[in-house]
Amino acid sequence: MAKDKKETILFVDDEESILRIADKFFSKKGYGVLTATNGCEALQILEKKKIDCCFADINMPEMDGLEFAEHIRTIDNTIPVIVMTGYPSLDNTISTLKNGVVDFLIKPVDLKKMEWSLERVLRERRLFEENLLLKKELEKKTALEKLNRELCCKVEELYVLNKIMSDVSRIRTGFDMYGRILDMVMELTHADESSFYVINETEKRALKVLSSTSTGSVICGNSDAMNPVEELIMETVSDEIPLLIPENKGARGLPLEILSFMVIPLKIQEKVFGVLTASIKKGDSRFTEKDLYYLSFMTQRASYLIENFALYEHINQDLISTLEAFVKTIEARDPYTQKHSSRVTAIAVILAKALDCSEEEIEVLNIAGLLHDIGKIGIRDDILLKPGSLNNEEFDKIKEHPVIGSEIVKKLGLWDREQKIVRHHHENFDGTGYPDGLKKDEIPFLARILSIADVYDAIGSIRTYRGKMESEKILETIKKGAGTQFDPSIVEVFLKLCGEGKIS
Repeated sequence: MAKDKKETILFVDDEESILRIADKFFSKKGYGVLTATNGCEALQILEKKKIDCCFADINMPEMDGLEFAEHIRTIDNTIPVIVMTGYPSLDNTISTLKNGVVDFLIKPVDLKKMEWSLERVLRERRLFEENLLLKKELEKKTALEKLNRELCCKVEELYVLNKIMSDVSRIRTGFDMYGRILDMVMELTHADESSFYVINETEKRALKVLSSTSTGSVICGNSDAMNPVEELIMETVSDEIPLLIPENKGARGLPLEILSFMVIPLKIQEKVFGVLTASIKKGDSRFTEKDLYYLSFMTQRASYLIENFALYEHINQDLISTLEAFVKTIEARDPYTQKHSSRVTAIAVILAKALDCSEEEIEVLNIAGLLHDIGKIGIRDDILLKPGSLNNEEFDKIKEHPVIGSEIVKKLGLWDREQKIVRHHHENFDGTGYPDGLKKDEIPFLARILSIADVYDAIGSIRTYRGKMESEKILETIKKGAGTQFDPSIVEVFLKLCGEGKIS
């Protein structure tokens, strides 16, 4: 229950917006609030006012938070100082632990965490002062030892957070990021297995892409039926809150071979793009709240890194490389389609240039061509690699890949035109295609270009169930498709390029 009169807090930060928000929040809570924009101004306040606790930013002009903490110690070493920083340094931490710094908050800090920290520090300060006045030497020693243990734990925690920030900041490409993050999960939590899933909203499925164990990383595919692990993942995606099952007793359908389990959503532009999972399958160790905190912090930093790439326009090539790597994992499953996406892209670009497409349109085709079959990551191997013809049910599953692919690209929030091309590259000019049955000008123009390039390369490639089709027959097939499967005006230009030897 709140007291009639609460303590007085001093906030020192060069960001006036933070001071205004803190003043309004803690004043409503009944605290006396004083503010200063730097250490020098704060020291002048300390000469005139009694302060019970101080929040100080490290990076400030004239006098930073560390110098200010040292000055406070010389004035009154019973005033606790809580440091706020966006760039925690272990060296700075150790050098100031003896100078009144009792807690560290990493920016951005929400007001509730500041309040929790304040209540804990003030409670410990009251106990500390009471012990100094009323308790015996042994009781005072116990309190000081407890405080020292807490500070040591804080130093250890800060060391881990610094290591996470350092490791994440060294990552330079998206695909490397996911593999490195899985390795960090194993290192930080001593998990037996960690996995990365991409979320497919269309089918409400989580597609496992990479998995790491003590023996190394493995590229994964999708299973047909949703399993209990995937159900838990989708529940977590819906809640957008990390999940911790410290001791699995089978209550949520989780297989008993998994002794302890965590799921952490990965957000890009405020949308859940994928999730990390960690499992313990042997031994006596179990995941704790601290493990969940570390992994949540790590995924947050990874998300910030991706968004920072976007701000500086590095994200385009980075995400292309990432998704292209995923495409290569699909092609690696089927040796007969290796480099199909690259060949289709090259043919589509030649055709687009002949049709006087703009540089922007050609760049859109470059991305869409490389990613047009990425949705096949959601098609199981027994269908994708079937050596003979597909039955109707199997073909219906194959027809889902443009939708799956477009949803994966859509979640990145960057490539609207590319996403539409991926979705519609199997539409037919007469409206008999899939997934939406678009016809003629309803089909995006660049999708009509990509459609011809895709079919040309596909029927010109060797398959387990047929040999390579002869060139004349390939061109005859394309010609017959004009007006039904393909845009006849584009077919005309395509055949002309083939006749000139510009497409082979």
